[in-house]
Amino acid sequence: MSAPTDWETALERHRRDKDSYFRDNPQSPIPDAERPDFEGLRYFSPDDDYRFELELHEHGDRERVVVATTTDGEREYLRWGEFRFEVGGEEQTLQAYRRDADDPGLWVPFRDETSGEETYGAGRYLDLHAEEDRTDDGRWVVDFNLAYNPFCAYSARYECPMVPVENRLDVAIEAGEKTYESSEGYDADAE
Repeated sequence: MSAPTDWETALERHRRDKDSYFRDNPQSPIPDAERPDFEGLRYFSPDDDYRFELELHEHGDRERVVVATTTDGEREYLRWGEFRFEVGGEEQTLQAYRRDADDPGLWVPFRDETSGEETYGAGRYLDLHAEEDRTDDGRWVVDFNLAYNPFCAYSARYECPMVPVENRLDVAIEAGEKTYESSEGYDADAE
């Protein structure tokens, strides 16, 4: 086995920190009754094949999109641009959103062929930060190893935006966080 690369080391540290927060912090989304037995989240093994440096193809007309939430609410986003990449020899496209024009980051929600099987049925998210997730030449680092479940996967007391239909992939993204079995999470299969 080869030594971990810098991104793998950072990913493992991120996962340990998240587990510690979820176990010990009063603001954790893990229900109080489940915290004493919480041993950490489950993840796919780090995989460089799901880590991309991509150009964001920005939309000229940044359309406002209304996204339903898990509590029958709605949130508005701007469809900012799209990422184009290849998984398993198949071309894929994901839309990237911003809450408003001044937001420097991107929100990339998605569902894939693992959703409802190995991963949370309602989908997972990627948050891209302009300062941290950009290369020197301006491309974005889209790392599915950092894909995470929204808080409603742990407890239905949270309101989470649903993944827009346009961000449903027909391939498996075997990277990032897996399903968390909670007695209180939002039931994505009830849709």
